[in-house]
Amino acid sequence: MAIADGGSVGAAGSISGSDPSPSTAPSLRRRNAPAGQASDVSAFATETMARDLCDPSREASPSPKSSDDGKDPAEDIGAADSMDSGGVKDEKASSPAAAAKARWEHDLRFTYRASSPAHRKVKESPLSSSNIFKQSHAGLFNLCVVVLVAVNSRLIIENLMKYGLLIKTGFWFSSRSLRDWPLFMCCLSLPIFPLASFLVEKLAQKNRLQEPTVVCCHVIITSVSILYPVLVILRCDSAVLSGVAVMLFACIVWLKLVSYAHTNYGMRSIAKSLDKGETVADSVTVDHPYRVDYKDLVYFMVAPTLCYQLSYPLTPCVRKSWVARQVLKLVLFTGVMGFIVEQYINPIVQNSKHPLKGDLLYAIERVLKLSVPNLYVWLCMFYCFFHLWLNILAELICFGDREFYKDWWNAKTVEEYWRMWNMPVHKWMVRHIYFPCLRNGIPRGVAVLIAFFVSAVFHELCIAVPCHVFKLWAFIGIMFQVPLVLVSNFLQKKFQSSMAGNIIFWLIFCIFGQPMCVLLYYHDLMNRKGSRID
Repeated sequence: MAIADGGSVGAAGSISGSDPSPSTAPSLRRRNAPAGQASDVSAFATETMARDLCDPSREASPSPKSSDDGKDPAEDIGAADSMDSGGVKDEKASSPAAAAKARWEHDLRFTYRASSPAHRKVKESPLSSSNIFKQSHAGLFNLCVVVLVAVNSRLIIENLMKYGLLIKTGFWFSSRSLRDWPLFMCCLSLPIFPLASFLVEKLAQKNRLQEPTVVCCHVIITSVSILYPVLVILRCDSAVLSGVAVMLFACIVWLKLVSYAHTNYGMRSIAKSLDKGETVADSVTVDHPYRVDYKDLVYFMVAPTLCYQLSYPLTPCVRKSWVARQVLKLVLFTGVMGFIVEQYINPIVQNSKHPLKGDLLYAIERVLKLSVPNLYVWLCMFYCFFHLWLNILAELICFGDREFYKDWWNAKTVEEYWRMWNMPVHKWMVRHIYFPCLRNGIPRGVAVLIAFFVSAVFHELCIAVPCHVFKLWAFIGIMFQVPLVLVSNFLQKKFQSSMAGNIIFWLIFCIFGQPMCVLLYYHDLMNRKGSRID
C-alpha cells in the first residue's frame, strides 16, 4: 500500500504541471515499471491489505507513513507543492492552520482514494452484547429525558383537565398544625441532650467519673433523647408530616450522641494506653489526641455526618451564588414532590382497598398504578435531601467530605444498594455496630442481621409513631431485606450479569415494595381515624 501511495505522489507531481524532481523520480519509475515489476507491486499491496484486514491489532493508519525508498509521501507532496509555486515555500507553512490544511489536502488526494481499503479490522456493532457497555449512551439518555418529559407533561395536562387541581393542605398540615406547639418545643429542647453528653465527657476527662458510670449516663441520655419525642408525638394528634420531621430530627440526634460517646470512649482508652507507655497502632488517633471541646461537639451536631471525630476535611470558602442556586432547586423539587403526592398518590390510595383484604389481581393493579408516582416522589426526596440539602449544609459550614451517596442506581444486588444509597448511615452502622460486633467475636452474618435490626427499628419509629399505627409494616419490610440480600447475591453469582441484578433490585424494591408499604400504612391510618384524609 505504501508503494502504491508513493507512486500516486509522483503522479500528482506530474499532473500539477511541474517537472519531476529527484524526490519524485522513484515514484515515477514505479508507475512506468515493467509488467512483472508492476505485478510484484500489486501483489505486495494486496498482501499488505490482507494483513491489515486479518490482524485486529493493526489500526488503520490515517495516511501512508513511508514508501519503499524510506521517504514520507508528505515530503513528496511538499516537494510537488513547492514546485507548483515556483520553488518558493510559504513562510506560514509551519503554522498549525497551514499544517492542518496541508494534511487535509494530502488525505484528500491519497488516503481517501477508492483504492484505499475501507475495512481494516474486526469490529463489533455498538449495541452488540459484548460492546454495549463500552459505548457512551449520552444521546440515548437525552432521548429518554425528552420522552419522559413529553409523556409526563401530557399525563399532567390530562389529569388537570379531568380532575382539576386537587392540592389541599390537610395531608401536610392540618388545622391543628399551628397549635402543635408541643412538637415545636420538643425540637427546641433536643439540644439539651448533647449538652448533657458533653458534661459527662468533661467529667470523665477529669477522672471524676468512673468508666461504668460514664457508660450508664450515656445510655440514659441517648434513651431519653429518643423516647421523649415519641411520647410527645403520641400525646399530640398532630399532622403526619410534622411528626415525621420531629422523629427524623430525634433519630439524627440519637445517632450522633451514640457516635459521640463511642468515639470518646475509644479515644479515652487509647489515651490511657499511651499514658501507660503502651504502643498504639492507630496513627490517626495519635495525630489527634483525646480532647473534649464544646466547639467540636457543636460543629459535629450541625455537620452533615453521623460519625464524630475531632477534625474534618474543610473547604476554603463558602460559594454564596452556588448555595442560592441549590436553594432554588430545593424549593422547586419540593414543590414537584408535593404536587405528585396530592395530584396522583392521594387519589390512588383513597380509591383503593386494603391490599391484604380483597382480590389479588385488584391489589396488584393498585400497586402497579401507584408504583410510578411513588417512584417519582422517592427520587425527588432522595435528590432534595441527600444531594441538595446536605450539600447546602456542608457548603455553609465548609464541610469537605460530601460523599453522601454513591451510584446506588447501578446496584447489582440489594446488599450493594444498602451500602451505597445512604452513606452517612452506612458509615455509622459500619463504625459503631458492624465492626464492634466482629471485634467481640460475633459472626459476620449475625452482625449484618443486628445492623438491619437497628435500621428496622428506626424506620418503624419514623413512620409508625407519626401515623399512630403500630402494625410493624416498616420493620417487617426492612427485615425482609435480609433474605433478599441472600437471594440477590445468589442470582448475581449464578447469572454473572450486572443488568439482571439491577433489574431485580428495581422491581423488588421500588416497583412493589414501597407502593405496598404506602397502601398498608394509608389504610391502617384511615381505619384508626375512621375517616379519610381531606
